[in-house]
Amino acid sequence: MIKIKAIHIKKPQEINFILAQSHFIKTVEDVYETLIEAVAGIKFGLAFCEASGERKIRWEGTDEEMIKLAIENAKNVAAGHSLLIFLKNAYPVNVLNRLKNISEITRIFCATANPVEVIIGETKQGRAILGVVDGQTPLALENKDDKKQRKDFLRKIGYKL
Repeated sequence: MIKIKAIHIKKPQEINFILAQSHFIKTVEDVYETLIEAVAGIKFGLAFCEASGERKIRWEGTDEEMIKLAIENAKNVAAGHSLLIFLKNAYPVNVLNRLKNISEITRIFCATANPVEVIIGETKQGRAILGVVDGQTPLALENKDDKKQRKDFLRKIGYKL
């Protein structure tokens, strides 16, 4: 029998969040090193749910608030080999390609500042992440003015020339 649950990720609205799956406790140190090399002054916390052996929540980070968010949410998700990263002073776009190159990371479920629900499947053996709900459903189709605003915004914040 499988139970399906939706776990709400608790975080301030402005904080970015990355949910991934990895396969080895080496991930904790590799992700730490990757993040501090990617963005000078990055503030983050990460937590990794170990799936075998001692089955501990392993954690690291540079910011106490982000570390607490990572640990609290890891306890709630509690799915084996899940990796939760909370970012301040950086955006997922600044670190995603580097994270994808870490050999232990097998999948990235989402990278967002939106509200997130993690869809969990639970069996007698444990929990698995089945997917995520990232934000909300669209309300309308982009029009010409919206398109211009989008393009202007990306140039204003320096992501396009």
